[in-house]
Amino acid sequence: MNPRDATTEGTMPAAPASPGELFRVFNSLALQGFGGVLPVAQRMLVDRHRWLTREQFVETLSFGQVLPGPNIVNMALMIGDRFFGLRGAMAALAGLLAAPLAIVLLLAALYGQFATVPAVAGALRGMGAVSAGLVVGTAVRLLPTLRGSPLGLVAAAALVLATTLLIGVWRVPLPWVVLGLGAAATALAAWRLSR
Repeated sequence: MNPRDATTEGTMPAAPASPGELFRVFNSLALQGFGGVLPVAQRMLVDRHRWLTREQFVETLSFGQVLPGPNIVNMALMIGDRFFGLRGAMAALAGLLAAPLAIVLLLAALYGQFATVPAVAGALRGMGAVSAGLVVGTAVRLLPTLRGSPLGLVAAAALVLATTLLIGVWRVPLPWVVLGLGAAATALAAWRLSR
């Protein structure tokens, strides 16, 4: 299935004017996404620019999650391709990676010199907690999209619980969880859609 076709509500409510606008928006969200770009991406692409509905965002994220590589990079490529083909995909990817690459290289050099300073270690632990909170907040905001899922709320909730237990409690490696639960969820959704 082409990610371009991964919509639930037909046409998108808005679209970027050019690949340059894709670059600027993805660059802006990358520069705001300390600790994780996903919450910022949801806010900017769905709420602010209205390029995607929440359902389309969740579907694109789902594709991005099961493909190799970082999910936000996969999403940038799919969203850019959706609007402007290969040029859009490259513009969104460049916007997402250009400035953060320079910042990360600079911070890596600084971290190498100051990693043993207790204040630096404490700050990094604090940033980890904030990052976890951002991910949980995004998940809560996207929960209403499960209402339209062919899985149904009960099956979707069971899959969320199973995923949380497998990864968070029992430390099952992510590829096995994606292959196992992902395959089960896909089969169940396909079966329900075929009825």
